[in-house]
Amino acid sequence: MLTQIVNARILTPQGWLKGGSVLVRDNKILEVTNCDLAVVGAELIDAKGCYIVPGGVEIHVHGGGGRDFMEGTEDAFRTAVAAHMQHGTTSIFPTLSSSTIPMIRAAAATTERLMAEPDSPVLGLHLEGHYFNMKMAGGQIPENIKDPDPEEYIPLLEETDCIRRWDAAPELPGAIQFGRYVSSKGVLVAVGHTQAEYEDIQAAHEAGYTHATHFYNAMPGFHKRRGYKYEGTVESIYLIDDMTVEVVADGIHVPPTILNLVYRIKGIERTALITDALACAASDSKVAFDPRVIIEDGVCKLADRSALAGSIATMDRLIRTMVQKAEVPLADAVRMASETPARIMGVLDRKGTLEKGKDADILALDGDLNVRAVWAMGKVVEGTNKLF
Repeated sequence: MLTQIVNARILTPQGWLKGGSVLVRDNKILEVTNCDLAVVGAELIDAKGCYIVPGGVEIHVHGGGGRDFMEGTEDAFRTAVAAHMQHGTTSIFPTLSSSTIPMIRAAAATTERLMAEPDSPVLGLHLEGHYFNMKMAGGQIPENIKDPDPEEYIPLLEETDCIRRWDAAPELPGAIQFGRYVSSKGVLVAVGHTQAEYEDIQAAHEAGYTHATHFYNAMPGFHKRRGYKYEGTVESIYLIDDMTVEVVADGIHVPPTILNLVYRIKGIERTALITDALACAASDSKVAFDPRVIIEDGVCKLADRSALAGSIATMDRLIRTMVQKAEVPLADAVRMASETPARIMGVLDRKGTLEKGKDADILALDGDLNVRAVWAMGKVVEGTNKLF
């Protein structure tokens, strides 16, 4: 099937094309051009002046549509993935909070099944924990948290190849060995839920930790102990130029001013936008998977209000927040939601930009940055065809 999207403002790696078109054959981008001339035999879709940008690549998301990936079932996965796709996510790495080994195995089996399907948006599993600093547990389930255990993580990585990312606190006993082993398997290793200071981050980086989980959240900044001042995890990560970061760009987890600061210091190519969304995102549900969690002020919190526990954000909200509140140019915000996470996760060869030969993952946004249509692998996502 041949489809041509015309009358659009198209974001390409070279910048904006005004009045151009995107030609799609089946699940691939055939051409991106500044010409609006209709192609014989193509289904013509008038974008009505909308922004046509790459679909979002979500690298940290716990659930949506009322379901959580920790459930481990195919039904839960499909429901959560579909809910986020309606808001502009076209590639997704389902994320588990700190879990038991049986829970991880169940989720891995489901991930493998979905990844094996043609044109699947599921690209791999992300484990957020369970090797974290208990003092920085935040919304994690505390009884699941422990120090890195090679008798757990080595067999897991030997028996499945769907795990694409694993987060840990590098100051824990055994965390450096964990980083070396996991990164040697081609898995992204990220710093998270940590009290690490500069020497810890330096050692972690040398051991294969290259990314920071929900930057600024569940990690200390500049602080003082007994009159002496110390750099926190935040400043340490800023100082290591090639470490990438992700931010929960809902405007609540990180204030818009700090979102702008991250953008200025780390830059577009080292900053990814994430939702860190829980089951109640993209849903009428007001209940999170974890009974300790409440929804208040547009965000998920522990019921005692001691910590944020995740967001109810979706991909389109991230882009709007960065543009309308953090005052970041639209092209840069979109790149941080698509191109950069695709690069971080090693899928930029087929995802993250609108280019000839890449997967036809496309998002149409109107002037207010609301979703007007989503194409995943060339197919319109159900419920998003507001252009036609």
